[in-house]
Amino acid sequence: MTQVLEFKLPDLGEGLTEAEIVRWLVEVGDVVAVDQPVVEVETAKAMVEVPCPYGGVVTARFGTEGTELPVGAPLLTVAVGEPDGDRPAGEANASTARSEGSRPEDSRTEGSRAGGSGNVLVGYGTSEAPARRRRVRPTSTASTASITPTAPTTPTAPTTPATPAASAVPAANGRPRPATDGPVPVISPLVRRLARQNGLDLRELAGSGPDGLILRADVEDALRAARGRTGRAADESQRQAAQTRPSPAVAEAARTTRIPLKGIRGAVADKLSRSRTEIPDATCWVDADATELMRTRAAMNASGGPKISVLALLARICTAALARFPELNSGVDTEAREIVQYADVHLGFAAQTDRGLVVPVVRDAHMRDAESLTAEFARLTEAARAGMLTPAELTGGTFTLNNYGVFGVDGSTPIINHPEAAMLGVGRIVPKPWVHEGELAVRRVVQLSLTFDHRVCDGGTAGGFLRYVADCVEQPAVLLRTL
Repeated sequence: MTQVLEFKLPDLGEGLTEAEIVRWLVEVGDVVAVDQPVVEVETAKAMVEVPCPYGGVVTARFGTEGTELPVGAPLLTVAVGEPDGDRPAGEANASTARSEGSRPEDSRTEGSRAGGSGNVLVGYGTSEAPARRRRVRPTSTASTASITPTAPTTPTAPTTPATPAASAVPAANGRPRPATDGPVPVISPLVRRLARQNGLDLRELAGSGPDGLILRADVEDALRAARGRTGRAADESQRQAAQTRPSPAVAEAARTTRIPLKGIRGAVADKLSRSRTEIPDATCWVDADATELMRTRAAMNASGGPKISVLALLARICTAALARFPELNSGVDTEAREIVQYADVHLGFAAQTDRGLVVPVVRDAHMRDAESLTAEFARLTEAARAGMLTPAELTGGTFTLNNYGVFGVDGSTPIINHPEAAMLGVGRIVPKPWVHEGELAVRRVVQLSLTFDHRVCDGGTAGGFLRYVADCVEQPAVLLRTL
């Protein structure tokens, strides 16, 4: 017996309360398997593919692409179970009798247990491989009639079919549109995608193929007809606009663009505003001669093996400095009025992507060498650009390294990544005049800046941290004392 189950937007973790639909991965009428991804959503943390916990036929979708839904809102409905029309009449009647004798709660629980694994994310739940999607064609009149319970044969008066009246309604492409309650038969997914990209409702078309099958020519004819109507409407609107001159205020408003603060941009705005509101920050900076650091990196990379990045060397210097000045690897519990110092260093680093600024976190950075840090930075950066970072990879940082030198600037006063207590900023490394061993020389110079929460330490601690970082940049051999 078929059950229609509703799948709601699950809790994606990390306190997220809503998500925006980016792309539907299934259409109404598609057959989905348990834990098959059905929709791609964007949260304030990352882009996530949401799997469906039920296996069956998609009967409805809720929300278009770009719609923002709260957690718990319906996403889609799935028809689970074998239709009665696919079984003998006696088996269908027996199944109906059994279902009527059982409690609705038991039936729904059993259907859910048989058809799915619950609201889970990709990579969790059942290990069943997703089945290939296939499209369900509309059943014929004979198969529709087969689900009607049998009864003794009695003479009945002939009835007038209602379908001719429904099929007389003209479709978008000018042909009579057949009435159907099931999925629309389309010759190929490419034709379905062509209609979806142009905002064409396939239910408004009448196919010219066998049994009403919609062909590519049907969709193209409908699009040409729609463009003709749109052109006439545009000409009419232009004539009306020429007759009515807008006021200066209206004209100014028409040139103004409003961009909603939502998704990653909204999350960044909230976090930065909270940081500026709650944290009494201060900034100190120093110029350092990075010539020896760059020579050391060149020697490392010349010895073979994976290439070491400058960011990895700076991260290694940061972890060594935090071991000397643990006050900066901390946060403030405002409710308890306590400073919380962390034993482990989970190092965040700022990454600019097409979707906005994100701060992936390298777990246990203090236990990694330069090669391990380079590999992890590369992995997280690639995931950030692809929009595939998980919420766990974007939270839990204790200190942040911000390499704004990649933007071609020398200095900055970075905003602390709440609820952390400090952030080290690194400018570009460029040749500059520098006094070296009593003589003027051209050296590779970098500006370092430290923004810190004045509640966790005073200027002496912050200055000592920054001076130690600068000494390691100028003389990398200083790090040998802690290796």
